[in-house]
Amino acid sequence: MHGLVQGKAAAIGLGEGSQIALDALSDEVLSTAAIEGQRLPLDAVRSSVMRRLALTAAGPIDRQVDGLVEVIADATESLDQPLDDDRLFRWQSALFPGGASGIRRIAVGRWRAHDDPMQIVSGAVGRETVHYQAPPSRDVPAHMARFLAWFSASASGGPQIDGFARAAIAHLWFESIHPFEDGNGRIGRAIADMALAQSLRSPVRLYSLSRQLLASRAAYYDELSQAQRGGVDGTAWVRWFVGQCTAACETANQTIDQAIEKQRFWQRHEGSRLHERQRKVIQRLLDDGDGGFLGGLNAEKYMKMTGVSKATATRDLAQMVADGQLWSHGAGKALRYYVNVPGWGHGVELQKQ
Repeated sequence: MHGLVQGKAAAIGLGEGSQIALDALSDEVLSTAAIEGQRLPLDAVRSSVMRRLALTAAGPIDRQVDGLVEVIADATESLDQPLDDDRLFRWQSALFPGGASGIRRIAVGRWRAHDDPMQIVSGAVGRETVHYQAPPSRDVPAHMARFLAWFSASASGGPQIDGFARAAIAHLWFESIHPFEDGNGRIGRAIADMALAQSLRSPVRLYSLSRQLLASRAAYYDELSQAQRGGVDGTAWVRWFVGQCTAACETANQTIDQAIEKQRFWQRHEGSRLHERQRKVIQRLLDDGDGGFLGGLNAEKYMKMTGVSKATATRDLAQMVADGQLWSHGAGKALRYYVNVPGWGHGVELQKQ
C-alpha cells in the first residue's frame, strides 16, 4: 500500500510543499496530541506547518504547537541523524517549552527520577484502572541505553528487520520503558515515524499514522496494554500495528485519487470561459468529494458563496451545465447541481446519463 501511495504521488508530482503533504503533517500534529486528550488550535497548527515547509503563512504562533511540529518534522527529515539521549531530551523539552504540563511542573529534558511508580491509568479518581506499570525510575537509564543501541544497530549494520515491524517494536519498547515524566506517547509515535522514514527513505509525509491510531484509540491502548503484559512475544502487536499503517496508507491513497481526479477535471476544462467566482465554487465542490457537498448545490447556495444576484447565479449555473463542468438533477425548488467527475454519483439515485 505504501508503494502504491508513493507511486501515485510521484506520478502527479506531489512533493513536500503539496497540499496533501501539508494536510498529512497537520493531521499528524493534531492527532498525536488528540490521542493524549489535547486539542490544539487548527489555525495555529496549519500556520506552524506552513512555516516549517517554508510556505507563506499568516496565523497565530503557539510555542507548544511549534515544538510538536519541530519534533515530528525532525524525526522524519533528519532520519539519518543518530537517535540518542540528547536528541530525545531536546524533543521532550520542545513539547513543554514552559517546563510544565498544564499547571503542573514536570521534569523536562531528562529522564524521570521520581520514586512513585510510573503507571498508565484510566478512570475516575478513586476508581482508576492500572493498565501498566513501567520500570522504576532508577532503571530507566539502563533500559534506554539498551533500547537506543538496538535502534541504532537495527537501522544499519545489524540484523535486518522489516521496516514496519521495526517501527512497531520501537514504539512498543519505548512506551514500555516510559522514560519521561510526560510526553511519552507523542515522542514514542515520533520514534515510530522515524523508523518508518529510515526504512522507506521517504521523508515527505503523505499519510498520517497518528490519525489512524486516533480513529482506533481504544484498540490502540488495548493492544499496547496486551503487548506489555506476560511474555516478550510482540507478534500480535506487530500485526496490529502494521494493519494500522496499511489503513493509513489506504486513506492517503484515496486522498491522492481525489487529487488526481481534480487534476484531470481541470485538464479537461482547460481554456474554458469560467469566471473566477465559478472556479472558486467548482474547486469547493471538488474538494468536498463525491457527495461531500451536503444536499447538492442550488442557486441560493451559489448566491451565498459568491455574493451575486439570483439572475447571475442562474446564468452561471446554466453555463457550467452547458459546458460540462456541472450536471443537474431535479426541477423547480428541488433543482440541484453536481460537479461532473466520471464515477461520482453524489448519492443521487437517478444520475446523469
